[in-house]
Amino acid sequence: MDSIYEEMAASVVELDMEKAKSLAQKALDEQLPLLEAIEKGFGEGIKRVGNLWDAGEFFLPELMRGAQVMQEAVDIITPHLEEGSRARETKGKVVMATIEGDIHTIGKTIVATMLKANGFEVIDLGADVKAEDIIAEAVKHRADLIGVSALLTTTMIGQKKIIELLEQQGIRDKFKVILGGAPVTSKWVEECKADGYAENAVAAVTKAKQLLGLS
Repeated sequence: MDSIYEEMAASVVELDMEKAKSLAQKALDEQLPLLEAIEKGFGEGIKRVGNLWDAGEFFLPELMRGAQVMQEAVDIITPHLEEGSRARETKGKVVMATIEGDIHTIGKTIVATMLKANGFEVIDLGADVKAEDIIAEAVKHRADLIGVSALLTTTMIGQKKIIELLEQQGIRDKFKVILGGAPVTSKWVEECKADGYAENAVAAVTKAKQLLGLS
């Protein structure tokens, strides 16, 4: 089974839309574990694309194409995941963003996709978003959970600012806050007084369920 996941990952790195969509359909036809197909297959592929971008081997057109390839493949799978989630009476609403000063979106996009696949409603605000705007959107949409990503150590302070602003506005108890990103640790989450963090997309879904009492 790992070989097909490697094929999925490779299709994203190779920017091969038709191959990716064919493999997504194959995952459905052969009844593979669909969450694993997303995480270990297409999700792994877009992570590699991100690494190539960081290394200067891929440029913006390749980055955008890779994201498009992953998204279209995942879009084939997602409705079938959602079929199994419709029976749930309680679904969480999540506002997600990469914090101000940070333009990395790939990890956050994978997490958002996995949350949607598990029946969550996700409002993805994109990258380089001010803490004030993230909170405003969470209030506007009456979110249950706020997810904030930071891939740079220089922007991590923005995650802490989210908690501080929520406390200042007297609404800290209205939202669960999950932090994510490569430099984020449990110690940092504790220092920020956030509710948790996750090292990958599958762990993020598990943590979100736990925080909202869904598991």
